[in-house]
Amino acid sequence: MQMPRDLQIQPVVHAPLQGIALMIAAFTTFAALDTTAKYLVQFYPPEQVVWARYTGHAVLALLILWPRNGAALLRSQRLGTQVLRSLLLFATTCTNFVALQYLQLAETSAIFFSTPLIVALLSVPLLGERIGPRRWTAILIGFLGVLVVVRPGLGLMHWAAGLSLLTALGAALYQITTRKLAGVDPAATTQFYTALVGTLAITPLVPFTWQAPDLTGVLLMALLGVLGGFGHWLLILAHRMAPAPILAPFNYTQIAPMVLLGFLVFGDLPDIWTVTGAGVVLASGLYLFYRERKVKAAA
Repeated sequence: MQMPRDLQIQPVVHAPLQGIALMIAAFTTFAALDTTAKYLVQFYPPEQVVWARYTGHAVLALLILWPRNGAALLRSQRLGTQVLRSLLLFATTCTNFVALQYLQLAETSAIFFSTPLIVALLSVPLLGERIGPRRWTAILIGFLGVLVVVRPGLGLMHWAAGLSLLTALGAALYQITTRKLAGVDPAATTQFYTALVGTLAITPLVPFTWQAPDLTGVLLMALLGVLGGFGHWLLILAHRMAPAPILAPFNYTQIAPMVLLGFLVFGDLPDIWTVTGAGVVLASGLYLFYRERKVKAAA
């Protein structure tokens, strides 16, 4: 599962339909990444799976970005913020992969979709933004939707749901950090640090839990890195064709391939609570996007 707002790029071609199609393709790719990770963590330590995801991404970044940019990829005007941002994404990957050991793909997705609500909530103290009563109401209703999914107090809440909530919180902080980097460093530099920092952070832990993979495991671990790198590349292309406000609502299209892949690969179908809660969270998030666009248009 990846973050939707890490590419602050001005569109160079006005092709919104193509941008939307690429956005949907990107999040379908991320759904495949989560599906692959969920399968692998049933047989291998989560640290090893996280390492495979970041190492593969780093190799792709080196092969694709380094020939065009060289050492310029490492030049950042805000190196500390870059590292912090990358560590936040790394932390959300770790918590998400562990949660995937125990929860259905649809459940982790439904909880993760609360990220825009948390971003809106944290933007008040961290970014100094103002939120009107309508958006506060949307945030409250969205979190009620999350409670419907996790069902605390009914004896049905799995402890891994707490990890998914931490994933959403980490993703929100990641997005806020990304906003602070917007327009400071090139997108290629930001993407390179994302892969590099995650790889450096997880590699020292891998020897302690390493489990020799079979051929299937090797191929799927390699696929993780390809899916992560390819998904981010699709996001870059999408943002070159359409502005973020047009693309943002299509983040939620990930729920469809998540449910489909969860059924095809694991035989999982979301229960009525997950479907209902996810619907509430999606509606609240979409309303927040709508209000943000309306407020900005009126400013």
